[in-house]
Amino acid sequence: MYVRRTYAPRCSARMFLATAMALAAFVVVGFDAFASGLTAGATKVDITNRDAGPVNDPLYAKALVIGDGATRLAIVTVDAVALGEIGYIGNDFLPTVRAAIEKETGIGPSNVLVNASHCHGVVCKDVAERTVQAVKEAAAKMVPVGVGAGSGKEDRISENRRYLLKDGRQADSRRAYPLPADDAYAEVGPIDSEIGVLRIDKKDGGTLAVVYNFAVHPIQGVPSGGNTADLVGFASKAIEENLSDGTIALFLQGCAGDINPAKYKDVDHPHDAEPLGNLLGLSTLRAVRSIACKDDVRLTVLNERIALPRANTEERIAKLEAEQQRLLTSLKGTPINLKTFVPLIVKYNLSDDFPSFYAHRYMHEEMMGSDSLKKLDAENRASIQSYIDNIHTMEELARLQENIRLLRMHQADNQAAGTPNLDVEMLGVRIGEFVLITFPGELTVQIGLDLKKTSPYEHTFVAGYTNGYIYYAPTTEQLLNTGCAQEDCDTILAPEWRPIFDREAGELLKRL
Repeated sequence: MYVRRTYAPRCSARMFLATAMALAAFVVVGFDAFASGLTAGATKVDITNRDAGPVNDPLYAKALVIGDGATRLAIVTVDAVALGEIGYIGNDFLPTVRAAIEKETGIGPSNVLVNASHCHGVVCKDVAERTVQAVKEAAAKMVPVGVGAGSGKEDRISENRRYLLKDGRQADSRRAYPLPADDAYAEVGPIDSEIGVLRIDKKDGGTLAVVYNFAVHPIQGVPSGGNTADLVGFASKAIEENLSDGTIALFLQGCAGDINPAKYKDVDHPHDAEPLGNLLGLSTLRAVRSIACKDDVRLTVLNERIALPRANTEERIAKLEAEQQRLLTSLKGTPINLKTFVPLIVKYNLSDDFPSFYAHRYMHEEMMGSDSLKKLDAENRASIQSYIDNIHTMEELARLQENIRLLRMHQADNQAAGTPNLDVEMLGVRIGEFVLITFPGELTVQIGLDLKKTSPYEHTFVAGYTNGYIYYAPTTEQLLNTGCAQEDCDTILAPEWRPIFDREAGELLKRL
């Protein structure tokens, strides 16, 4: 009572001041606590071109915006073949989108990661505006989140499309040309069966987003031939429909430069991406459910530009053109054509001893001292073999012609560039335990496998097709291939590019 009576007026002033200071401190501490935790928002926007013919399933631009109060990162995935150069998205897409994102959200260009799934679907003409819309919506609904990283495995849906031949050359599998003969193969290349997964859960319950990284060309198509996001579209749908309402699954294409969908050259069944996509989706879900999210506040974004050497392929073009001429002059004249070859090859594979007629006629001729049927068989077998040799030569010519065309195109582009180097953007990203290195080219799978092996982090993943497009980026050994594979020819990079990339990727990893 004494204290209260004597000091009440002064204590009230002090208490008011103390209370005000406490409230201010609470607000500051509360804000700092909120700011130091991760927040995120995610959404998707339809980018399907519905005027380009039948649609099997929609294409999307998906956006995840994640921040820690000081840094924000926008991860954007687009169901398209590439960001510029090829396909339906122009070279102005990335700078246009980044500038608009900065204006609308304040996220700077260096913190915008855009990855193309490499599906061959047809996107709408206003794809840039819709992509910006996705990022804007994601940034507007950010909530506190926890994050977790892990990996899954899927080895049933992909195969390496490069083959080492017995003569030391390497060839690859494309729909643009036929494969070598069966007896030419020595070995096949590796795949990367790892699915890299980032799980993001809302603090108030439910999964906000799943980012998953895998290496495969999503070029299987669907039986209807309709517009499709291909196997990664089906995988994302399976993930989203089996997690919390509103979960967004974002696919980051990996090092898929030489990775085809399984049985890509199958001609006995309709091409159907859905079964392969469902397998990828289910395997990703299995990995997601094994990941526990936690309050891991680590968010780092590093953006670097490096100079890579452009290729000079004049000598290689000359060698391939000389080989092309040699093959042309090796074609043999034969008395048969396709119309007569087909029934002959059937007959001569049905019967080794009596292909031209019934056995009794051969016996009759032998009894009469004649061998006319045997001579006819010898002539036909020689004609069949000459025709088969011509077919193999023409198949080789088809591969050469396409790859010479690609080499000439890129040689002209490199010469027109007026500089020996190509400016390339790479990102290093860390979200909790999830670590990602990005590159704009179609990295072949061995590059990703090697980088994962040397990384100091358990959950390290690599995304090609990111923030631009510079065609294929094969290994040095692949670029020195004496044969003809698309990855070796559809490139603007010199063999010396690889050590530069490895060094920069290693430096980025050290800093994350």
